Amino acid sequence: MKLYGLIGKPLGHSLSADFFNRKFKAEGIDARYLNFEIDSVAELPRLLAEYPALSGLNVTSPYKRDVIPMMESLDPLADKVQAVNVIKIIRHPGKNPVMKGYNSDVQGFADSLEPVLKGRKAALILGTGGAATACIAGFERLGLKATLVSRRPGPGYISYADIDATVMAEHKIVVNATPLGMYPHIGEAPPVPYGLFTPDHLAYDLVYNPEITEFMRLASKQGAETKNGLEMLLLQAFESWRIFRL
Repeated sequence: MKLYGLIGKPLGHSLSADFFNRKFKAEGIDARYLNFEIDSVAELPRLLAEYPALSGLNVTSPYKRDVIPMMESLDPLADKVQAVNVIKIIRHPGKNPVMKGYNSDVQGFADSLEPVLKGRKAALILGTGGAATACIAGFERLGLKATLVSRRPGPGYISYADIDATVMAEHKIVVNATPLGMYPHIGEAPPVPYGLFTPDHLAYDLVYNPEITEFMRLASKQGAETKNGLEMLLLQAFESWRIFRL
């Protein structure tokens, strides 16, 4: 029986294990999917040694960038966005396991966003981590412009304090690519001027647990369209499974 899993911290919110284990059962696949909540990516070699059947891993916050130095190689897309959320583990008898890093978030995000674009052309992406860079690449695939937003301004991104009426009018999509609002901290939300959302805006939250985040709730009060990250999770999971089976 092959083993797959998810590394990150925390993992109490994740639906990945349930999704994959249901898939394995429904399709008669002799495999199991486990959550591995680890305190550091330094624990990864131990996992590979402890679970010799481990054939692939998904990676979630906060390790999508931290795992990169541990990869034997990177798929071109993962290298471009400098974020890995899929690890294919290649084992040969008598040799150490080899890990190759991939990114399925870009495909999952772009495919989930395209049906709700409705002519919107520019976006703000809240956050500057691995999920945010994957979103940038997703927007590029769709031919759209995106601007990163951080707590402090810097090269290539603006700060939350820079978001005024003009910025909001020019960016009709706002994506929360931070963990703010994720279970169990469901009362949290990024510090954006929610009063500047309009019915022309889309508030897209990569968080999917809870189903309606505080970010979505506050934006919807102004009439904005909202979408959570559940569809993206499912689409990137399909892509992950394709990668695992390469």
